[in-house]
Amino acid sequence: MQTASKVVVVVFDGLRPDMVTPDRMPNLAAFAEDSLWFREARSVFPSMTRVATSSIATGAPPALHGIVGNSFYYPDVTRDFVLDTSRAEDIALAESRLGSPLIAAETLGDRLAVHDKSFAVVHSGSAGSTYAINPRAAANGHWTFSVMGRDATRTPHAVDEVVERFGPLPLRTLPRFEETDYVTRVFTEHVLGEMDPDVALIWFNEPDTSFHYKFLASEDTNAIMLAVDAAFGRILAAIRRRPDADDIAIIAASDHGQISSSGVADIATLLTGAGHKAARGSSRAINGADITVTGGNMGEIRIVDGDMERRDQIARWLMQRDEIGMLFTPSDDPVLGAVDGTFSTTLVGLDHVRQPELVYVLRSATDADEHGLPGLGLITGGVPVGGGMHGGLNRHELNTVLILGGASRGGRPGLSEAPSGIIDIAPTILDLLAIPAPASMRGASLIAAATREHRPRTEIFETGTGAFRQMFSVVRRGQHAFPVHGGRVT
Repeated sequence: MQTASKVVVVVFDGLRPDMVTPDRMPNLAAFAEDSLWFREARSVFPSMTRVATSSIATGAPPALHGIVGNSFYYPDVTRDFVLDTSRAEDIALAESRLGSPLIAAETLGDRLAVHDKSFAVVHSGSAGSTYAINPRAAANGHWTFSVMGRDATRTPHAVDEVVERFGPLPLRTLPRFEETDYVTRVFTEHVLGEMDPDVALIWFNEPDTSFHYKFLASEDTNAIMLAVDAAFGRILAAIRRRPDADDIAIIAASDHGQISSSGVADIATLLTGAGHKAARGSSRAINGADITVTGGNMGEIRIVDGDMERRDQIARWLMQRDEIGMLFTPSDDPVLGAVDGTFSTTLVGLDHVRQPELVYVLRSATDADEHGLPGLGLITGGVPVGGGMHGGLNRHELNTVLILGGASRGGRPGLSEAPSGIIDIAPTILDLLAIPAPASMRGASLIAAATREHRPRTEIFETGTGAFRQMFSVVRRGQHAFPVHGGRVT
C-alpha cells in the first residue's frame, strides 16, 4: 500500500487546468510535470464554491451532503429569506433550528479525528467555505484559521494565535496580494514549521476572486496568478527543507473552473414580468413572493406555496427563452425530469431532500473570450459583464486541477485520463494515511489510478420539447458519473 507520513493539500479556488502554463504559473506547471496530473478531473453540480468545498470534505456529491447551492431556500430553517451559506450566522441559524449539522455526511475531518490524526486548515475564503472544509473542526480537536477573522471559523483561537505571531490580519484589496502573502506565511511558518499536523490544507481565494472582477487572463489576474504560484513555490520549498520530505504527499487542486460572462439575463425580473412575483436570493426577504430565485450563471427556483402547476408553467415558459441553456426538475427517473423536456436532478447528483423544484442553467458556449480562452456564457448579474462566473455545466467550469505529487504520485509522473474529480480528494488522503474511507464517500482513492490504465466511458443524454433541446455528457467510473459538459442543442 502507498502511504505517506503527512499530506499537504493546496487549493487554488477557481483555477482552470488549461491556465496552468509555464508563463502563468511556472511553479505549479513544473510540479505538474513531475507529478501525476488527472487532467480530466471534474467538479460537481452546481459548480459553486461552497457546494464543491462540501464535496471535497465529504468525498460525495450534493445528493449526499445536502449543500445544494451557494444559496438555497430552506423553509425548514426559515421562510423569511434564502439561506446564504457564505454567512456564518446563516449556518449557525440552520444548525440551531435543525438540531444537527448543516453538512450531515461524514467528512475527512471526522474520519481523521476518529483515528487521532491532526488536521490544520489555513483559509482565505468566506466563513461558509471555511466551515465546509471541516464543519466539526472544534469538536474534532482540529485547527482552522480564517483570514476573515475570529467570527469566520469554528476555532477562533487559531486566529488569536496567528495575529499574536504575525500581526494584524491584512486589509482586503483586489487582487488579493496581501492576503495571499499573509496566509502563505501562516501556512509555511506556523502550520508546517510549528504545528506539523498529519494533514495540512491551505485554500487560496485566488484566482477565483480576480477572475470574477478583473476578468480571466487580464493583466491584474495574470499578476495574482503569478503571486499564488510563487506562494505555492514557497510551500514546496518549506516541504523540501524537511528531513521527511520524501514521505510527504502533496495534492494541488481546484474546486471548479470559470468561464467569461458575455451578457446579462435577469431571470428574477423576467419571471416577475411573466406573472410570477420573484424574490431574489440576495434580497434577504421573501415579502410575499410566489417564488424565490437565485442567480449567477445558473440558479434554483423554489415555489414558495408548493404549487407544482406554477413550477410547470415556469418551466415551459423558460423553455421558450433563448437565454436558457438547461432545465432540471426532481423525478423518480434517473435521466428525465418531472416536466417534459427537463432533465432529472438525479442525473447531476442533486437529488437531495433539500433540492429545489426547478433548476435553470443559462446559455453558454465554448467560444473564446477576448483573451482567447474558451468558455462564454450569460449571467444574471453579480459581476461585471466580461467577468468570470461558474456554477453551470460548461466543460470549462467543470474541469478542475487535480495533481498528486511527492509521496502521492505513486512513482509514475505524467498525465492521466482516468475518470476523477474533487470527490476523490478525501478518499485519497485517507488512503495515503492507511485509514479506511467511510461508506458515505462516493469518491475513490486515486493512488491505485497511478498504476493502471483507464479507458473512459462517455455517455451522452439528450432531451427537450419543441424548439428547446438540451444535452448532457458524463464519464462513468463504476456507479458514479462525473459531469463533463452540458448545454443547449442548437
